[in-house]
Amino acid sequence: MPVLYLTESDVDDLLTMPLAVEAMQQGFAHLAQQRAENVPRQRATAKGFVLHSMSATAEYLGLGGWKQYTTTSHGAKFLVGLYALETGELLALIEANRLGQMRTGAVTGLAIQHLAITDARTVGILGSGWQAESQLEAACVARTIERAAVFSPNPQHRQTFAEKMSRRLAIEVTAVETPRQAIDKMPIVITATTSRVPVFEGTWLAPGALICAVGSNWLRKTEIDTTTLARATLIVCDDVACCQHEAGDFRAALEDGLFEWKQARGLADVVAEPTPARRDKSDLIVFKSVGMALEDVALGGQLLDRAQQERKGITLPF
Repeated sequence: MPVLYLTESDVDDLLTMPLAVEAMQQGFAHLAQQRAENVPRQRATAKGFVLHSMSATAEYLGLGGWKQYTTTSHGAKFLVGLYALETGELLALIEANRLGQMRTGAVTGLAIQHLAITDARTVGILGSGWQAESQLEAACVARTIERAAVFSPNPQHRQTFAEKMSRRLAIEVTAVETPRQAIDKMPIVITATTSRVPVFEGTWLAPGALICAVGSNWLRKTEIDTTTLARATLIVCDDVACCQHEAGDFRAALEDGLFEWKQARGLADVVAEPTPARRDKSDLIVFKSVGMALEDVALGGQLLDRAQQERKGITLPF
């Protein structure tokens, strides 16, 4: 059976952030109904090389799939494969760098829809890299954002980010000189860094803030401090099992007795709950995302449908 091959250019042409956020809503809703299954990431290493492997099934889409990617000194290379559940046949191979960026942002967008205060109009971002771009874009889909502040240690990087995203999103994005300036009084705070140590102090957070920490998926890395977790009224993970496996953000709080895994809820449960997870406007909520294969399969399924409708991609004679 022919296999559809989609390039990064195809993915960029076909996907939009609203579509990606809706795909995440559907994926997590069906995960709560046990019509999807996710397997946490595994890693195989050699000197200077890491192979990352993750997989999921999405019964509601009739699809199963995997994401494999490598990281070396030359960067990261991503590929997603999708199979028909009914026949087991390979349907598509997708270059997945852009796909991964979009689904990571979209999961944050979904969390903001369900957990941020409803009248949030401003966002603070720590980190000015490629992932930070989709994070801010998704926040603008989830809420009517009018202004954002961004900090990263490199002044040129944060200024370039601010100018680029101001043009792209038609909002005011300001580069600030300290992490605290990016966080002060913000109802939504996003961290998208590669830091091994906390990037802000939990005492800086305003009551009612939602903190979305997306940068770390290694146990040796963390972006949030123990004060943030101790202050949190609610802690939500994209998936609790995945976070137990690789979220370094919780290690210090676990060791200090300030946090237990039974306190954490999965995003699927929050999405499926008929009443809002936020009980009070002053609740401080932490959302921690490490990335799940279900997100790639859910968005890949939407991408495959659109590619077939618009006759995009290359047919491989498998």
